[in-house]
Amino acid sequence: MLTPVNAFKAALSQGITQFGLWVGLTDTIGVEIAAGAGFDWLLLDGEHAPNDLRTLLAGLQTVAAYPVQAIVRIPTADTTIMKRVLDIGAQSVIVPMIETAEQARRMVEAMRYPPHGIRGVGTALARASHWNQMTDYFERANAEMCLIVQIETQTALDNIEAIAAVEGVDALFVGPADLAASLGHLGKSSHASVRAAIRSAFHRSRSAGKACGSLSADESVARDYLSQGCQFIALGVDTLLLANAARNLVRKFKHPADTA
Repeated sequence: MLTPVNAFKAALSQGITQFGLWVGLTDTIGVEIAAGAGFDWLLLDGEHAPNDLRTLLAGLQTVAAYPVQAIVRIPTADTTIMKRVLDIGAQSVIVPMIETAEQARRMVEAMRYPPHGIRGVGTALARASHWNQMTDYFERANAEMCLIVQIETQTALDNIEAIAAVEGVDALFVGPADLAASLGHLGKSSHASVRAAIRSAFHRSRSAGKACGSLSADESVARDYLSQGCQFIALGVDTLLLANAARNLVRKFKHPADTA
């Protein structure tokens, strides 16, 4: 058995646009429905969704049966948390709230085995290596890891070139909600100054030779991001898809005048 190629990372390196969905329902039925919908990638959220290591593991196992790539977002830039999600099989990881090149460099080290990093070796216990059944895992593991760092504050914007220059950072993901809050527009990610900052982040990331991504459930905003060079984008969130569909359905019957 050989180490799988990280198709998401390969697509980024080839400049292929990747469409995804944020997954936060923490249930494998929801993950499986999303996995069969045709997205290129699914984000299993360990920051704001109530996922733990076991539910993330179940999500990764579910996604593995489908032609879609899983990305795990860890709750914070912690090397121990990174080690654990890598061992359960995550090859692509998003790390929130990266503000400096040093923070980014530390996450690169956490994803790589020595001598190129500090990742602990525990493959006999790890799904990542199929419990030592992948005969080339130590030779291939580092190369197949994809690190995505989130740009979510004014400080991160100020340091974006330095962050993008860190070897081993594969992509930058601009988080609209937290960036809006950092810029003084809490809850208003569509504010003109926030949109301008996001476009600038895309341009500066691409100029540094790194892929950039973001999220928007608004089709017009998503298309604008794509036109500005955003290469991978989440088109929605599973919780919002369910909530909006449920609200619209009941409104049609209880308040038909509002839907006419």
